[in-house]
Amino acid sequence: MGLTLTWLSVIILIPLAGLFLKTLELSPAQFWEILTSRRTLNALRISFGLSFAAACVNLVMGTIIVWALVRYRFPGRRIFDAIVDIPFALPTAVAGVALTQLFAQKGWLGAPLAELGIKVAFTPIGIFIAMVFIGIPFVVRTVQPVLIDLDPEIEEAAASLGANRWHTVFRVILPSLIPALLTGFALAFARAVGEYGSVIFIAGNLPNVSEIAPLLIVIRLSEFRYADATAIAVIMLLASFVIILAVNRLQRWAQIRIPAH
Repeated sequence: MGLTLTWLSVIILIPLAGLFLKTLELSPAQFWEILTSRRTLNALRISFGLSFAAACVNLVMGTIIVWALVRYRFPGRRIFDAIVDIPFALPTAVAGVALTQLFAQKGWLGAPLAELGIKVAFTPIGIFIAMVFIGIPFVVRTVQPVLIDLDPEIEEAAASLGANRWHTVFRVILPSLIPALLTGFALAFARAVGEYGSVIFIAGNLPNVSEIAPLLIVIRLSEFRYADATAIAVIMLLASFVIILAVNRLQRWAQIRIPAH
């Protein structure tokens, strides 16, 4: 226990304490002014709003991908399974440059979209796509082992009792996957909120339009406004903690409910 607490303190608690101590250099009025400034509110709205939307998309699409990889056998399945891990191994800056080139107005995907009047690169849509890209593996790799361990005979038993496919999915399979789904959602959301490298290249970084909160923190640091930067970081930390805590509570509730189900 002592070794665990020491290592936890060195790696996590002491840096976080330093963050709060630096923020205490600001008066309550100054802290509130930074929090309520238009640029800060817009940056937080973009970061948290798009992160939540990206995590929701990853939750749905990641579940579909997991289902296809686990329950079906098709040529190239192992290759597709390995492709899921590319966002883990790929440097974030490389991912950002690749997505920017792909979705630029003359890119392979950006050009057809531009003809439809949809601009992706250097807009909040580009930020959303980058967050989906880096978050999808968290859902897939969290849900995959749970679905593998789920005995297919449960589905056969439900079918023998007269359940159709939709009843089997929503009343038999999905309740068993809810804790893993919530965990994957929380991990994808947390990664998207703190993502920097893959986002800044495709975002455009226009204040109040496509500027994310991590970038605003870096800007304040480059301006030597360290207390302002830590104040924004504290706001992000507290908001992320509250959201992840709520997701974890839902996860614990689902784990308690599953045996009764």
